Amino acid sequence: MVDSKKSDAGNRNANPGSRRSCAPTSQPANQPTAPNKRTSEQANQRTSQPPLTSEQANQRTSQLIVRDLGRQPYEPVWQAMRDFTDRRDHRTPDELWFVEHAPVFTQGLAGKPEHLLNPGNIPVVQTDRGGQVTYHGPGQLVAYPLLDLKRRGLGVRCLVNRLEQAVIDVLAGFQVRAERLDGAPGVFVGAAKIASIGLKVRRDCTLHGLAFNVDMDLAPFSMINPCGFSGLAMTQLKEYQTTITLPEVAGALTTALCTLLGYHAMKVQYCGLPEPLPIRAA
Repeated sequence: MVDSKKSDAGNRNANPGSRRSCAPTSQPANQPTAPNKRTSEQANQRTSQPPLTSEQANQRTSQLIVRDLGRQPYEPVWQAMRDFTDRRDHRTPDELWFVEHAPVFTQGLAGKPEHLLNPGNIPVVQTDRGGQVTYHGPGQLVAYPLLDLKRRGLGVRCLVNRLEQAVIDVLAGFQVRAERLDGAPGVFVGAAKIASIGLKVRRDCTLHGLAFNVDMDLAPFSMINPCGFSGLAMTQLKEYQTTITLPEVAGALTTALCTLLGYHAMKVQYCGLPEPLPIRAA
C-alpha cells in the first residue's frame, strides 16, 4: 500500500494513476481470484553547490548505493529514512537499505485497531506508510528503496509493480512460482503471502519498502490480520528452499531491482545506521 499525502511543505501529492505510469512487467497468466477487499535555522546552514555536469548527473541517476544495516530495532531505522529523505536533494544518489528488524508490529496510516488481534508482548509502532498492520522479525529480509521518483521518471504504481516483479523473479531463480493478486499489493505463492509492500512518498521520494519472508518464525502473523486480511495465510522461502540464507536473497534481490529499475549497484559493506546527510543548498 502507498501513502503519498502531503506531510510537510514541499510535498507533492503523488497520485499513482496521474503521471509517470508504466506498463506492467510479465508475470504468470491465470492469476488467482483477488481477495476481498526546513526550518529557517536549517536553511541558514546550507551551503551552495556548483551545478552538476551532464556526465555527473547521469552517474548519479544510475547509481544505487546498497547498504546492509544488519539487525536493527524498527524506530531508529524509520527515523533515519525520514532524515535521509528530508536532507537529500537532486544530487543525492538513491539508496537501497537491507535490514532485519527485531520483532515489531507496524501499523500503516489507514490501519484499523481491530486488525491487531492479540499483539502480546510484541511492540506496536504507528508509522507513516500506507497500508494496514504487518509484522517484522528476525529472518525476514526488509528492503527500503529510498528513490527519487521524479528524477527517475517513475510513477508510484510503476515502482510497486517493479518491487513485486523483483520478488517474483528472485523466487523464480529459486524454483518457486509466485504471482500477484489483484487488490492486494505484495507477492503470493498460491494463496499464501510471502512478501508485503508498504510505501510513503514524500518530496517525490520514497520511504519504507518491502518485507520478504525468508527464514523466520511466522507465528506472530497469527496475532494480527496481516495487511488487513482476516485469516490470510503467510509463507516463507525456507519452506521451499531449506538451505537459503538472507545474504543470498539480498544479493539476488539487488540484482533483480537494478535490472528492473535501471541502476548500477554500488555495495557498501556497512553494518549499522548511516551517518545523516549534510544539509545542502536547494
